[in-house]
Amino acid sequence: MTIKPIKTKKDYQAAMERLEMIFDAKPGTPEGDELEVLGILIDKYEQERYPIGFPDPIEAIKFRMEQLGYSQGDLAKIVGLKSRASEILNKKRKLTLEMIRQLHQVLGIPTDVLIQSY
Repeated sequence: MTIKPIKTKKDYQAAMERLEMIFDAKPGTPEGDELEVLGILIDKYEQERYPIGFPDPIEAIKFRMEQLGYSQGDLAKIVGLKSRASEILNKKRKLTLEMIRQLHQVLGIPTDVLIQSY
């Protein structure tokens, strides 16, 4: 396949078909190089056509807590009080700048996610 920009759905379909054909190519081979470039082009096309927005900040906190096995009590240690943690998780209290900093530092949630309105 000749590598070219992906501009249409037809180009995208052809690129996906070719990607499937060379998916197991070994790195450093001509097909491996083609696979790498094709992957970059497909990714760029998908990001432009089908952007994925940030998740809801509170849902992101809940998800990360679940991943880490954290309880509401663990969140309280980050935000100050157990009642405050409950209010945050129930969307009755907005996150402050200091809470956002702490959640980012402790839970590793990007600040771009945490600063969104909800």
